[in-house]
Order: sequence, then structure tokens, then C-alpha cells
Amino acid sequence: MALTRRQKEVLDFIASFVDTKGYSPSYEEIGEALGLASLASVHKHIEALEGKSYLRRSFNQSRSLEVSSKYLQERRQYAGAAAARGLSVPLLGTIAAGRLVESVVHETTLEFGDFSAQPSTYALKVRGESMIDDHICDGDYVLVEGTPNVRDGEIVVALVGGQESTLKRLYREGEVARLQPANSAMEPIRVPLTDLQVQGRVLAVLRKFR
Repeated sequence: MALTRRQKEVLDFIASFVDTKGYSPSYEEIGEALGLASLASVHKHIEALEGKSYLRRSFNQSRSLEVSSKYLQERRQYAGAAAARGLSVPLLGTIAAGRLVESVVHETTLEFGDFSAQPSTYALKVRGESMIDDHICDGDYVLVEGTPNVRDGEIVVALVGGQESTLKRLYREGEVARLQPANSAMEPIRVPLTDLQVQGRVLAVLRKFR
């Protein structure tokens, strides 16, 4: 179902707030951030979003708003489609990272959509250092293909117990999944396969130096 402009603003604010702080905003914080004059207006938009299956809430609990998987999936699809449509930079050739070689320029264009033809491609910002030996560092961005179908040894986005997500290499060992960090100082995470949901595989790593 389509959202009104104001409903989308409310939903985007809640999702951004949860991403940043780890808990949902109060109705007062929603109203203040979006310039809604009364709590009744906030309640109206929350009820509409709940009716459209974009939000879930627990009654009689403060900060109980939860963004649904429907919204997260649509946001990822939108981001992937936008990247595939228009994000491109000049590709001018190759550069040596070993011994010195003659510089050769072959001008073309690098389309980020070339990394995946799937509209489910999305990006995540990395927090932590569990994958540093695979050259994925804190603050990097990973380009992810949203799919549950991955091979052992691939770097995946894994949801454990329906609540906590992590970036690790996946190995299936009988009825157990081993989520292997790429950091010798860290131990692997082992969970029953029944408690694991694979949400995607890493396609590329993007790093900003300033």
C-alpha cells in the first residue's frame, strides 16, 4: 500500500532513530522532530503505518515501535535500484600496487550496478573489527546482494535469533552454523542452523578516506 508523504517521513524518522540509538523514539520525539502539533497527530500516523504493516508496537510500553521487515526490504530494494540506475564514475585504467609499471590509460565507465543485476542489492556500514583480515574495517561500506542462497565460505549478512545481525564467513557444520570472523583475536560464533537467517552475501567493499 502506498504511503502518504507525512507517513513516509514518520517511518523514515523512526527507522533512522532506531539505527542511530538502538531503541525507538517516543511519540513526543517524533512530534518534535517532524513539527507535528499534537500527540494525536503522531498517534494517527502510527496507527496508519501499523495498518499498512510497516510498523509494529506493543501496547502499554514506552519506546515500543518496531519497523517491520516489509519496510526494510523495500528500503534495500530502492537503494539497490537507485545504485544500479545512476551511480557511475570514470574508470581510467589500472594502477600498480607492486612494482612500478608503465601507466596506461583506457578511459571507460564503472557502473556500480555491474556488481549485481539484482534489484535487492543494498549497502551497509560496518561497525567493529571482526573482519579486518579480509580487509573490511570499521567505517567501511559493504555492498550486499540480498539473498538467502549462499555458499560455505562466503561473507554473509547473518541474522541470529531473529534479533542480532553480524558480518561473518559462513560454514555449515551438520546442524550448526559457524560464523567465522577474519580476526585472529576473535572466536567464531556457533549457532543452530534453525536460529540463523542469511540475509545476503557481500559483493564489494567501499572505503572513504576523508
